[in-house]
Amino acid sequence: MSAGGGAAVGAREFRAAELAELAGITTRTLRFYRERKLLPPPRRDGRIAWYDEHHLARLRTISGLLARGHTLGGIADLLGAFESGRDSHGTAELLGLESSMITNLFAEETPIRLTPEELADYYQGEVTVENLAASLDIGYIAVDGDEFVHASRRLLDASSELVKKGIPLAAVLAAGRELRTQAEAVAEVFTGLFRTHLLPKEQAAAPEGLDAERLNDLLTQLRPLAKQVVEAELGLALDRRVRAEIDEWIAQGNAPTADDTPDAPPGEDPT
Repeated sequence: MSAGGGAAVGAREFRAAELAELAGITTRTLRFYRERKLLPPPRRDGRIAWYDEHHLARLRTISGLLARGHTLGGIADLLGAFESGRDSHGTAELLGLESSMITNLFAEETPIRLTPEELADYYQGEVTVENLAASLDIGYIAVDGDEFVHASRRLLDASSELVKKGIPLAAVLAAGRELRTQAEAVAEVFTGLFRTHLLPKEQAAAPEGLDAERLNDLLTQLRPLAKQVVEAELGLALDRRVRAEIDEWIAQGNAPTADDTPDAPPGEDPT
């Protein structure tokens, strides 16, 4: 292990030859990656270039993506999108109120950290620059160091299963964007009720002013009711739409034929 004179205490740094050996590549390949802008510049101490753990993680990412069939040009674009998302931050505000002390909000999602290789494995090679940019734009993923953070384990698992069933990731993301728009409209309905009817009532009952504890209690009561209404309405809407789609599909001549009718159990009349 080596360290340059200006390195932070405890930080691990490597010279080019050591970094290349750890990454399983040659120093010539390392120079080539640097020339192609696949690596961020090293820290320089005089004529010596010092690399750190982030450079090593980047090299292992490149090797992993190459092993999965990505080209160097595609990897450069992917890492460029990766870097452009590094400084993206989302903030959640509740109806314009100061929300740093409001803890009982509605989402109960578990974020999950993924390396670029793990994200590629989830989606069977469909992690293109365009799909990555769309995911960053929608807010499904963010970038933290050399990893992605997906906002929701449930959304990640569900979207991965949809891709495995044959739906292109681009179509899944387009549907996700549309659903996000519709969900924002639903949320606006509930927050309108909250702001118009419940907040004034709570404020009238607390002339000394609303505090975080009182708001948290109110949100705790509202959360299951809002989800119950949305789940019920969504289920009813899906029933209506799916039945209509099946009826239209059958009307177009896609009704099951006699050969498609399952055999009746022994002793039963199939009619």
